[in-house]
Amino acid sequence: MSDVPDGLPHGAQPDPEHEGWYTWGDFPRGSFASRTGRLLFRPDGPGRGLTRMFPDGSHQNMGGSIHGGAVMSFIDMSLFAGGRCAGMAEGHYVTLDCHTRFVARGRIGVPLDAQVRLLKQTPGGLVFFDGHCEQDGEICYAFTGTLKKITQRGADGPRR
Repeated sequence: MSDVPDGLPHGAQPDPEHEGWYTWGDFPRGSFASRTGRLLFRPDGPGRGLTRMFPDGSHQNMGGSIHGGAVMSFIDMSLFAGGRCAGMAEGHYVTLDCHTRFVARGRIGVPLDAQVRLLKQTPGGLVFFDGHCEQDGEICYAFTGTLKKITQRGADGPRR
């Protein structure tokens, strides 16, 4: 019997260092996804998922806060992991759009959580989300995004 409940992303495993959270483990070394660092996720009630990253010096911009590119990469990954935790149907998806509003500066060394809300999934495979990222309970970024389920996958990379 698995320790992983239904509705989590394919390949999810309990994170040994963070009780109640799940992870895919470390991304392949040298992959773009590996630049985000450890990605955690878990369901957060009906239609909601929660993801977490741990910003460190490698995510820092010239002003000392989290680089916008790192934030946007984390949000994109959160649409997939958090979306699945929120009830998105299993399958292979691609990002159609992702809009991010930078509300406040994100801090290095403080976990960054994304609260992902599944707004609608259409029979044609479109999935609409909104959400926000926060540190210590304060919102620093807000986002919307749309994913599209596809039937034909590329040959490179695992299904997420």
